[in-house]
Amino acid sequence: MTATDRFNEAASTWDEKPERLQLAHAVGAEIQRRVPLSPDLEAFDFGCGTGLLTLSLQPLVGRVTGADTSAGMLDELRKKISQRHLTNVDVVLIDTAVSTRLDRRFNLIVSSMALHHVADIAPLFRRFHDLLFDGGRIALADLDREDGTFHEDSRGVCHLGFDRSEIVSLLARAGFEDLVVTTATMARRAEREYPVFLVTGRKPCER
Repeated sequence: MTATDRFNEAASTWDEKPERLQLAHAVGAEIQRRVPLSPDLEAFDFGCGTGLLTLSLQPLVGRVTGADTSAGMLDELRKKISQRHLTNVDVVLIDTAVSTRLDRRFNLIVSSMALHHVADIAPLFRRFHDLLFDGGRIALADLDREDGTFHEDSRGVCHLGFDRSEIVSLLARAGFEDLVVTTATMARRAEREYPVFLVTGRKPCER
């Protein structure tokens, strides 16, 4: 079973774990504190899963696209969109490199707990840069470096979290500036807590 197969299989019950809901809520709240949101923005949520972060941003932006490698996860997001009669949320199936052809660019790219599933994040950050309008922003959340105990099932886990300085360096090389890292929340597993960072930055405008 591949990682995508595992996510497809888990999709229908994904939201049943309260800690997942709490994590998405905390990351969304930190993004709202750190990034100016407005109805004229188009946002892109990389690795959106069932849309927990996507839908937290939906009322605050003009349009948001939830993107994931798992068709099962996206089916759950589509159900929510239908149930809530939302008209400003799009869904797209991607690969981890986002090589899928997209018909527009974005003002904001967000992601929560998806980067550690991407083997090589340097080209992904360059792709994010390409997908943003000049002046567009990123807000990316993931685990600090951990000892491998966070995931019960490590299939599809390419990184045991990240060093914050490494993330900042890779984003700077991809062309982002004004990079700031904060602790968004603590993710809880059993009796342990794992720090989750949020890095924000901006694609510079052409001079």
